[in-house]
Amino acid sequence: MRFRSSLRRYALAVLVGAPALASAQPATPVANDEPTLHRAQLRIGYENTTLPGRERMGLTGTSYLIQGLPGLYVGPGVYGAVTGQRGGLFVVGAEAAWRQRLWRSLGLEAGLYVGGGGGAAAPVGGGLMLRPHADLLWDFGGWQAGLSYSRVRFPSGDIDSSQWGLVWSLDTGFDTLRPDAGMTNGRSRRSGMGFDRVMGVSTAYLPSDGARLRSGAKMSRRVGLVGARFETFVNPALYWGIETAGAASGGVGGYAELLGSIGAETAVWGNTLTIGARAALGMGGGGDVATGGGALGKAGAYAAMELAPGVALALEGGLVRTRRADFQARYAALSLSLDLDHRGRPSARDSVVRTEWIGGIEQYEAARRDGSERSLRNVVLKVNRYVSESVYITGQARSAYDGGAGGYTVGLIGAGWHGPRWRGVSTGAEFVIGAGGGGGVDSGGGALIEPNAFVAFDLGSDWSARLGAGYIRVSDGRLSSPTWELSLAYSFGVQGRP
Repeated sequence: MRFRSSLRRYALAVLVGAPALASAQPATPVANDEPTLHRAQLRIGYENTTLPGRERMGLTGTSYLIQGLPGLYVGPGVYGAVTGQRGGLFVVGAEAAWRQRLWRSLGLEAGLYVGGGGGAAAPVGGGLMLRPHADLLWDFGGWQAGLSYSRVRFPSGDIDSSQWGLVWSLDTGFDTLRPDAGMTNGRSRRSGMGFDRVMGVSTAYLPSDGARLRSGAKMSRRVGLVGARFETFVNPALYWGIETAGAASGGVGGYAELLGSIGAETAVWGNTLTIGARAALGMGGGGDVATGGGALGKAGAYAAMELAPGVALALEGGLVRTRRADFQARYAALSLSLDLDHRGRPSARDSVVRTEWIGGIEQYEAARRDGSERSLRNVVLKVNRYVSESVYITGQARSAYDGGAGGYTVGLIGAGWHGPRWRGVSTGAEFVIGAGGGGGVDSGGGALIEPNAFVAFDLGSDWSARLGAGYIRVSDGRLSSPTWELSLAYSFGVQGRP
C-alpha cells in the first residue's frame, strides 16, 4: 500500500508539473514584446504488449513534447489499443523525455510516461499506467526514426509487459507572446499550437446489421456522440486536424474515439457556402461496442454555411468502420465552427489572443454500476482560448487513475469566465458539457454536464495555481456528485483573429 501510494504521488507530480517545466525555459529568449520560440517534437510509436494469458495487444502512442530545458522535453500524450481484442483502451497523461546525441546522427532518448485510463475490460485496476522507455533514434534531418524498448505497467492491475517497438519523431515548434501584448506585427510563422479553427460536433451513428456489442448482442439503437475537432490549413483548400468524441446516448456510455484527419474544401457561393470532404483514421472503442483491436476510420462529405464572419454551421454525412469491419455504420454530423486564425496568412491587424494550458487532478464520489459509491480521482487536461478579455472557450479531457475505475474517461467542451485580478487573486466559473463512461461508473448513456467555479492564485511569470469546486451530473445514470479540482495553469498569447 505504501508503495502504491508513493507511485500515485509521483504520478501527480509528473502530471501537474510537466506543463510547468515545458514552458519554464523557452528555447530562444527574447524581449517581452517579441515572440518566443518553443522547440517541440511530435512523437508517434507502436509496440506489441503482452496481457495475462499471453494475450497480445498492439498499443500506439502520440505525444507532443516541448523543450523545457536543453535536451529535456515534456508534454501531454495519449496511448490506445489498435490491434488485438481490446479496442477502446485509452490512456491520457504526460511524458518527460531526455534526448542526447551519441554519435553522428545516432541519438538516445530516455523517458517516463504517466497516465490514467483503461477500457475494453482490460485488467488495469485503478487505471494508473507507467511507461518508462529508452529509444535509439537516427536523425534524418528534421525527423527521427528508430527502435524503442519500454515497460508498460498498471501498478494496481495485472498488466506488466516489456517489449520492443517502433518510434517516429518530428522536430517542430511554435511561438508564444505576452498575453497582454495587444496587436501583432504580422509574422509569417504561426503562434500557439497553430490550429486555425475549432468545432463542436454532434454525431449520430446508424449501425449496420452486422454491428455487435462485445457481449455478442446486435447493436439495434442509434448512437449519439458529442465531441470536438481542431484543424489547421496547409493552404486555402487543404487541411489536417485531430478529433475526439464520446457516446452521449444509445446505451453505450464509455465509447470514445480519437482520430487524425485530412480534408479539402472550396467555397462555391462567395464566402457563404463551402463544400468539402475529409477522411480520418485513429482509435475507437469502449462502452461494450465490439471494435476488435481498436483501429477505426471514417470518410465523409459536408456542406458549411457561414453564419457570421468566422462562424459556420456544417452538415456532414459518411461511413465509419473498424479495420476488420467488427463495427460499421453510416453517420450524420452537425458542427458549429469558430475560426481561430487566418489559415496561415498573418496580418498586421491580428491581435494577441490569450490562451491557457492547464493540468491537474480532480476527485469526487462516483456511483458505480454495482450499486456502490466510491471516491474517484481523475487526471485533468484543459486548453482555454479567450474570445474576449474575460470569456473563453474550453476543451477538456479527464481520465481515472485511482479509485477502482480504470477505463473511465470524459471529454468536455464549453465556455468560461475569468474575472480581473486583485492582489494576485482572481475568480472564475465555467460550464462544460460532454460525454463519458467506462470503468464501472454508472454514467448512463454517457451525456453529462459539469459546471464549476475556481479561485486562481498568481505564481508569477504567467503561472497560477487554481482550486476549483463544482458538480458533475449525467443525464440518465446515477452519477451525481460535488467535485473538487487542483490544477496548475500557464497563460500565454498567440496570434489570432481579433
